[in-house]
Amino acid sequence: MEYVEPGVGIANCLGPPLCKYLKYHRKLNDYVRNFGRIRDELNCKMEDIERQLKAELLSPGGKTPKQGVENWLKDAKEMIAEAQDVENKVRNGRYLCRAWNGKLVDEKTREMKEFLDKAPNASEALAMDGPSGGLPLPTSELVGEEAARKEIWACLMQEEVKKIGVWGMGGVGKTTIIKHIHNDLLKEKRFERVIWVTISKEFNVMKVQDDIASALKLKEDLAIEGDKLRRAAILSEMLKKVGKHVLILDDVWDEVSLEEVGIPEPSDSNGCKLVLTTRSEHVCKYMGCTVIKVKPLSAEQALTLFLSKVGPNIVQNQTIMPTLKLVVKECAGLPLTIVVVAGTLKGEEGPLIWKNALRELKERIEKVEGVEAKVIERLKFSFDHLKDEKVKSCFLHCALYPEDFEIEKDKLIECWIDEGFIDDMGTRQEMKEKGHVILKKLKENCLLENITNVNGQPCIKMHDAVREMALSIIRMNPRYIIQAGLQLEELPEQEQWSPDIEKVSLMYNSISEISIDVLPTKCQLLTTLLLQNNPIKKISISLFTNMPCLSVLNLSSKKIESLPNSISELKNLTTLLLRGCYELRDLPCLSMLQELKKLDLSGTKIEEFPEGMDMLIKLRYLDLRVFTLKEIPAGLLPKLVHLQHLGFDENNEKISLKAEEMEPLKKLECFTGRFEDICELNKFIYSMQQSKKNLIEYYLQVGLDIFPLRRGKTVIIKGVQNWEGELIMYPIEIQQLTIVGCDYFRNLVDDNSSFKNAINLRIYDCKGIECVVSLSSYASSSAHPFQSLKNLELCGLPKLSALIMKDEGIGSATTSTLAPSATFSHLKEIMIYSCSSMKTLLPHWLLPNLQNLEKIHVDACSQLVEILGAATSEVEEKRSDALIKFHLPNLRVLSFSELPNLKSICSKIGVMVCDSLETIYVDECDKLKRIPPFVPLVGNGQPFAYAPPSLTIFSSTEWWEWLEWDDHPNFKNVLQPLWKHERER
Repeated sequence: MEYVEPGVGIANCLGPPLCKYLKYHRKLNDYVRNFGRIRDELNCKMEDIERQLKAELLSPGGKTPKQGVENWLKDAKEMIAEAQDVENKVRNGRYLCRAWNGKLVDEKTREMKEFLDKAPNASEALAMDGPSGGLPLPTSELVGEEAARKEIWACLMQEEVKKIGVWGMGGVGKTTIIKHIHNDLLKEKRFERVIWVTISKEFNVMKVQDDIASALKLKEDLAIEGDKLRRAAILSEMLKKVGKHVLILDDVWDEVSLEEVGIPEPSDSNGCKLVLTTRSEHVCKYMGCTVIKVKPLSAEQALTLFLSKVGPNIVQNQTIMPTLKLVVKECAGLPLTIVVVAGTLKGEEGPLIWKNALRELKERIEKVEGVEAKVIERLKFSFDHLKDEKVKSCFLHCALYPEDFEIEKDKLIECWIDEGFIDDMGTRQEMKEKGHVILKKLKENCLLENITNVNGQPCIKMHDAVREMALSIIRMNPRYIIQAGLQLEELPEQEQWSPDIEKVSLMYNSISEISIDVLPTKCQLLTTLLLQNNPIKKISISLFTNMPCLSVLNLSSKKIESLPNSISELKNLTTLLLRGCYELRDLPCLSMLQELKKLDLSGTKIEEFPEGMDMLIKLRYLDLRVFTLKEIPAGLLPKLVHLQHLGFDENNEKISLKAEEMEPLKKLECFTGRFEDICELNKFIYSMQQSKKNLIEYYLQVGLDIFPLRRGKTVIIKGVQNWEGELIMYPIEIQQLTIVGCDYFRNLVDDNSSFKNAINLRIYDCKGIECVVSLSSYASSSAHPFQSLKNLELCGLPKLSALIMKDEGIGSATTSTLAPSATFSHLKEIMIYSCSSMKTLLPHWLLPNLQNLEKIHVDACSQLVEILGAATSEVEEKRSDALIKFHLPNLRVLSFSELPNLKSICSKIGVMVCDSLETIYVDECDKLKRIPPFVPLVGNGQPFAYAPPSLTIFSSTEWWEWLEWDDHPNFKNVLQPLWKHERER
């Protein structure tokens, strides 16, 4: 028996030689121990570098981390997180997967070891002198604010001025001016740091402390401390160590105690400056600032700004110009209102429209008193000109988020759909597209601004004055409670709740308990309750008993362990969001929630489908990407016929789908899940094609994949053996395809159109694969597969002999028919590993297709003889002094390892044309005796005394010394300065 089990384990593993899998299987524990040791070494190294870097950042001199150090630390944290995932997989793995786990652990160990070897040298400085310890801020062009800018700058340059208060009404341009000042200070280098922090109306000491520490890249040092006083002491020491700096506090609404926050008082001894912007002159004086007022634009400046925003057709229309100037006058010289009103009237050429706008602006301004009230009325002009009431609702919804919050566009549109602001359309995709149209409209009216967050996600943001305007509109209907992002630890006081409350936003606070003590007896009209991103642990049992109209409930919180049974009474609930409730293990019965359209349980720990799910026949969005889920009740999915979005955890081995269960879901647009086998996948795709329904987004999987791709339209097939059925059916417009351990494959292409939009292709451990594309497939189709492919990765394919294989029946075909121009035409990276039958990687006739190729990596291909090959006929034709030119104009990297039979990179009578080449890496390629000569991309030049301008060659000293230069002896003199030892890579 002891010999049977390893044998079974090995049989279930695919790819590299049997002996290697046997080693993985038998020595898994050794691999795991080595893995843990290297992971611990990496973790210690990361902590050492972080400590040293913090010390350097806090030392005087305005230092900033070296980019390589920052990148290494970021990658180190990601690698340690990945290592934890690997450890979890191994811990939860079955005995039959020991070999796969051994391979996975070994590969991750090697990766961590290589990464550890590239760690920053702690004996050298990890930080460098920065421009002034800050990064430039994005700014808009200044119009007429130069006088205030010069005055602020003059004060900053005077040693006796320590604190500067910049004040003016909302929308006058204070923040824009100070952003320019900030960037000027970076260029000037008079200060070691320039620190920018936005305060916002609802001042919170701990948030300001966190923001300052974040600007210093030291937020983690404060995160472990909860006491405000101790935090202030820690922050004060941080700022003292920074040295001479300028601290900018933007949008201060009330007096700030520097001592309470932990900001050292600027003085002669520390040379620091404090700059704040505020709407209150009193705040400036109270804090002992030199006061500078930002005045509105002059009439001429205001007109210039307005004309730059309203559109060229209006500028040229002299008929409306007199009215236009009067409209500009009503904007009172405030840049924000000028831009918003101009955006509202952009492109309007009717004189009556302009006259009506002028009359409306005048009436609005006359009916209110106070400068700030008049600003809000001018901004309301733009809001009121939104003709669609649902567009207005979409805009007002943005005010439910915290002040200065960066709202991801896609998530915001999902919220609009949940709230019913976007009309029910034929498909969810149409609703999303409508949402983007609404965003565009709001942006054009200058009510929202586009930004990109630190994760590269497109977001929107509201100017604080615009948000005030939105809140002023909401307050006209006192049925909202909006207290988002205020660090509240408890629910708002009882007097703030009324029986007719409709919407409550308490997101992004510190509320740990939801009690009914402060709520009114009945919340009869409450429709929306947003409590996401609170550390909620306890919810009152009867919380939802008296909320008959509740429609949208967001309880996404990491610490919720259970939900009260009263949630079952929400008969009008349409949206229930519990995303990321990592401790939630079960739900009450949901049978009464028959209006529910959206249920998000992703990231929870539920093990079974909630009771009553079969009654939720109106569900359109169901996310059950839950690793702990044990089974899908038979017959449940066919009842949910309105589903448009459905997600399961594709690596939950207990959950596999059957096509007959999925077939009734005719409205499905977005789907993530794993099928039991190829047959079920084929049936599912066939049913989709028969119903002429194309998934807009999908992630389809057969088997359990250990390296999942997460982008676009993805199919992953793993471990399918002895398949004797039909060829695999692929959904059209596939973008990511991974095939692992499927020995029955010979080539990939069946229906060419399926691969037209493929971007990434990975094939691992498939013993039968002979080529990626067979030219016989071209004979019956005009489509070109892989014409959009960017990345090609092939590993463990012992029979692979070519990327594209010519069918014997078309041996007389010309080069153009052998390589249709579109196939591989966008390919950027080729990675080939352990493909022992391949002798030539890229034949010469294929090169015209590869003009976008940037990287070639080849490793452990025992029979490979040449990388770029020329046809025999071409070699015979070139018996004269003429050369075969291998054109790869975008090639940057050539990397070769463990290629014992590699003799040439290209033909001996060939030259390479690739000025972009940056790296050649050679390791264990003993028969490779020459580097091919290069010729410039343009001009004749000196072919054998030329190298690409950015080229570096990495290899062992022995290999470099073994190279032969007989044909072109001058070439060695050209390349010698470009060579480095492989350890320097």
